[in-house]
Amino acid sequence: MRRVRWRVVESGERGSAAIEAVIGVTAFVMLGSMIIAGGRVAITQQAIEAAAAQAAREASIARDPGAAQAAALSRGLASLDNQEVPCTSRSVVVDTTGFAAPLGVPAETEATVTCVVDLSDVSLPGMPGSLTITGTMSSPIDAYRER
Repeated sequence: MRRVRWRVVESGERGSAAIEAVIGVTAFVMLGSMIIAGGRVAITQQAIEAAAAQAAREASIARDPGAAQAAALSRGLASLDNQEVPCTSRSVVVDTTGFAAPLGVPAETEATVTCVVDLSDVSLPGMPGSLTITGTMSSPIDAYRER
């Protein structure tokens, strides 16, 4: 039969497991927060680009610059609402200078959608409280459109 020997812990090693656990848990929480923030930014970027594409397309099928502005603004904001993008502020800017091109000349409209995403609930050192995400897309205007 074997005898089990117990090792006496010296006073210099006491509490080291607790310190290791605190460091490990902190690193795990920071990694989780980075994953959450990165996912939120990536999903929002995709939604912003989709909204910009829809706004540009809506503007390109309008007959005049005023109607293009109104249609693109309405469609871009509706797209953000439908995708439930958590923006603290948002804007849709449309470039309709392509409508000034003479008939038969290729032109395009461009829509830029901007969204400010709140990241204050993701507590990471060095992480800003909010992040501005912008997406720009263009769509061709029919060169032979009716005026």
